[in-house]
Amino acid sequence: MNLRRVVVTGLGALTPIGNTVDEFWNGLSNGVSGAAPITRFDASLFKTQFACEVKGLNVDQFIDRKEARKMDLFTQMGLIAADQAIVDAGLDLEKINLHRAGVIMGSGIGGLRSFQDEVTDFVKGDGTPRFNPFFIPKMIADICAGFISIKYGFRGPNFVTVSACASATNAIIDAFNYIRLGKADIFVTGGTEATVTEAGVGGFNALKALSQRNDSPTTASRPFDKDRDGFVLGEGAGCLILEDYDHAKARGAKIYAEIVGGGMTADAYHITAPHPDGEGATNVMLLALEDAGMKPEDIDYVNVHGTSTPLGDVSEVKAIQKVFGEHAYNINISSTKSMTGHLLGAAGAVEAIASILAIQHSLVPPTINHFTDDEGFDSRLNLTFNKAQKRDVAAALSNTFGFGGHNASIIFKKISE
Repeated sequence: MNLRRVVVTGLGALTPIGNTVDEFWNGLSNGVSGAAPITRFDASLFKTQFACEVKGLNVDQFIDRKEARKMDLFTQMGLIAADQAIVDAGLDLEKINLHRAGVIMGSGIGGLRSFQDEVTDFVKGDGTPRFNPFFIPKMIADICAGFISIKYGFRGPNFVTVSACASATNAIIDAFNYIRLGKADIFVTGGTEATVTEAGVGGFNALKALSQRNDSPTTASRPFDKDRDGFVLGEGAGCLILEDYDHAKARGAKIYAEIVGGGMTADAYHITAPHPDGEGATNVMLLALEDAGMKPEDIDYVNVHGTSTPLGDVSEVKAIQKVFGEHAYNINISSTKSMTGHLLGAAGAVEAIASILAIQHSLVPPTINHFTDDEGFDSRLNLTFNKAQKRDVAAALSNTFGFGGHNASIIFKKISE
């Protein structure tokens, strides 16, 4: 069958380094770290006392206070990012077929703060079961997609993908597939996450997954550095408007980039550790390239999962070298998590936006916080250390990998007529 072309016509971002797409890109291109001591709760007794929080957000400016009380922070942030993307895309809701407009969001955990607070209040009480009537709707991961569809009247496919840190990329790939199969014209898609809570930090500390560099939060996320000691927990949301190419052209929409391929695999190896040889990561990139009808030599930039963990960074680089061969030395590789921290289920969305903006601006954002070379990595690879690099980016590949062995890769390229 003839598959439809799918393009990106709107972007929205709420991140630890900027609350709009322009602010986010400014932070990325200038190598700004979003890490700082935690303000959402007293973290003084935790092994990790810092995170990449969204800063200066006044939810009341965007959402009616009464409505906001029905939402966990992850939903609030998702709604704000979605609104940015819809406005950016110039969508006139009276001129599109709302039955062919859908919402697919990703979230790895959902309303963790709401769950934690309600259970804590119950345990501290007298045993009488008093719960907020919005407890369940605030907690469930799908609710952000529901709120977005209700606000804008989108009556097409509506659901959430949950695949840990691959969630948002899975959401984008699903939306991409629905449109190219002709089942919808427009999607709001992306991811949102808000897990900077006692349970979130404590849980990841128990897994020994987080950096404990409390004396220097801004340098704690250091992918590929010899002294990396874990990831930095982040929060935020990213949204993209995906649209059928002919539909976008007919309404005169601006087009950021075209989505040309996506891949999904499983490591089938371990619940938290990546496959040591990057087997799942290798296969997912190969599938994305096959889906796009592209060769490894067609890729200019890889936005890596690159969390700053001892095992994950090594396995991903091994996979890149297997997939790209000698061309691996010609591409730019960078981890924007060095600046944003790890947004978990929202990571794939903000990193997709970073990849698209790299194409738009002919600039590859850096991997900041590189201090000491790790002899385990081939020194000929261009890991874009510390400073952004000018480069014509015709095509970019973005990787996300999640606990449970979930892998997802997606490819964006410059639009051509």
